[in-house]
Amino acid sequence: MVRRALALLAVPCLLLTLVAGPAAAADGDIVFSMPSGTFQGQVSVTLSTPTAGAEIRYTVDGSAPTAASPVYPGRALTLTSTTQLRAQAFVNGVASGDGATGLYVARNFDAQHDLPVLLIDDYGRGKPGRDYVDAATMLFDRSVSAAPTLATRAGIHLRGQSSAMFDKAPYRLEFRDSTDDDSDLEVLGMPADSDWVLRGPFTDKALIREALVFDLGREMGLATPRYRFVELYLNTDSGPVAANDYQGVYMLEETIKNSKNRLDLKQLKEADTTLPKITGGYIFKFEWMAAEEPTLTCTGSPCWNYLEVADPSPLNAEQKAWLTQYLQQFHDMLHRSDFGANYRSWIDTQSWIDLIILNELSREMDSYLRSTYFYKDREGPIEAGPLWDYDLSFGTGGYFGNDQVAGWQYQQTRSPDATDWFRILLTDPAFQQELKTRWQTLRQGLLSNTSLNSRVDALAAPLTAAAARNFQRWPNLSTRMIGPFITDTSATWAGQVQVMRDWMLRRAAWLDGTSAWGGGTTTPPTTPPTTPPTTPPTTPPTTPSTTPPTTPPATASCSATYSQVGQWTGGFQGEVRVTAGARPITSWTVTMTFANGQQVSQAWNAVISTSGATVTARNASYNGSLAAAASTTFGMLGSWTGSNQPPTLTCTAA
Repeated sequence: MVRRALALLAVPCLLLTLVAGPAAAADGDIVFSMPSGTFQGQVSVTLSTPTAGAEIRYTVDGSAPTAASPVYPGRALTLTSTTQLRAQAFVNGVASGDGATGLYVARNFDAQHDLPVLLIDDYGRGKPGRDYVDAATMLFDRSVSAAPTLATRAGIHLRGQSSAMFDKAPYRLEFRDSTDDDSDLEVLGMPADSDWVLRGPFTDKALIREALVFDLGREMGLATPRYRFVELYLNTDSGPVAANDYQGVYMLEETIKNSKNRLDLKQLKEADTTLPKITGGYIFKFEWMAAEEPTLTCTGSPCWNYLEVADPSPLNAEQKAWLTQYLQQFHDMLHRSDFGANYRSWIDTQSWIDLIILNELSREMDSYLRSTYFYKDREGPIEAGPLWDYDLSFGTGGYFGNDQVAGWQYQQTRSPDATDWFRILLTDPAFQQELKTRWQTLRQGLLSNTSLNSRVDALAAPLTAAAARNFQRWPNLSTRMIGPFITDTSATWAGQVQVMRDWMLRRAAWLDGTSAWGGGTTTPPTTPPTTPPTTPPTTPPTTPSTTPPTTPPATASCSATYSQVGQWTGGFQGEVRVTAGARPITSWTVTMTFANGQQVSQAWNAVISTSGATVTARNASYNGSLAAAASTTFGMLGSWTGSNQPPTLTCTAA
């Protein structure tokens, strides 16, 4: 990743006093007597190094120490304001070993929360703009006065399009180590990475629209960023972090990228310019009126517009030419009157259908045209996803018909349009029937009214107190126009959640109608797909979809995996994913044995019973039936003392 240059920060007030104490924290080849964290009043820090014959040089302005930086005098440094204390060992004037950073953030308040707290201080640089500024970033279980569970150097900048206009703005967050390189860190149970996004629901007064779509998409099998709800403090002045730096409820989300813990496609190197390596992996997206270079140009008429390549970066000329020609051939095939079933050799049909279902159920205002991602692995098809940007959904927005329960979002057009790919696919009878069948199947389980209601309840329940603080900070519940967008004016957060819920269920009922995806389904005759063009440099996918075996295994089976969503003093939140085996199942039971005396007090999407250290979870009425290899999840809240090791799981199915 190309690093933007950072301006040096103002030097905070520093006093020197004599303090003795044991080494309490280490980073690189420097030992700090106090670990990174917040403080009130002042904090004294001593430095030491195990490097023989070394002297320590340090800075407090954000710059890396050099041989000309001040020499640590051997006495404690007493800090009275937020300080980024960077240190490096030098032997005979040459840097020795790794540098280190201690982060000490001044605050003048105490606060207890019931969500994780993210605190960011940008050393008085003002509200972040489009360029990265240096920042101290800390994460706390519930209290800013406790020791942080994560403390790191970071860069932060403003992100987003229309959402960037709001005072409660979205941000891009990049973790950094003491050498200004990316630092991959695990956050709230999410796999380690350096790149994150902070999205602050603002037009979404229910606060959970995007989270709901993400959860549904993940269970449907679409690529979807992980997320966690946090409460954010962002201090942009040179004073201590204060209560009025509270920014409300945010979603801390994974960015969309090609890495081991994200999409995990084949990595395209700059030297990969020949077949088969040049065929993937790519991530690209439609960004109507907002695409940034590199973009791909279509030829002919009609054409696509605003198609941006997100990965690889940089994209070399050969790769750009190959991907452009590949998509041009796909585009041209769709625009032939006899395109028939040929598209099935080019795309992963299931992912495109599932994306349509979520786009139509939510009627997200920019569906299909903006923040619409695709990816293509090496010698693989074009897959829809990952999901992104669903705040203007479920009745919020007011443009292109997206606030109306009846009607189709895919039929919206803008001038110039971004793409007509989805509209063309929806003219194919076989595609229509597959879409209808998938919708009707999902309505019997994952997207049933009972399941949707339960999911809304499960998402809303942990946010009750945080929502009250959020709308005390941003009192916009009764404001109809939020920027250019039309929103509901229910005077309470609970009322906003109910409005979203009611709209969603009415929308699902319309989609159940015979004018949409209701009624009987048929299987129209299809023409076997033809092989896509093989003109170099294009090598289309070589493995078309296959028909699953008609004879299932003799016995039903399932598996279960546990993940810890969050942990705080005395409490935890867990999630269990249940996956059917090689044949469909109609019910499942998961037995969890806790070895450390944990007690489960509440669960959702499952019926639980407890006997000693064993908790038995049985499916709810709406999520017991799973297709072969399909998954569902249930969640729980519990208490613990001493330690909180994951339980041992067994899963049985009928």
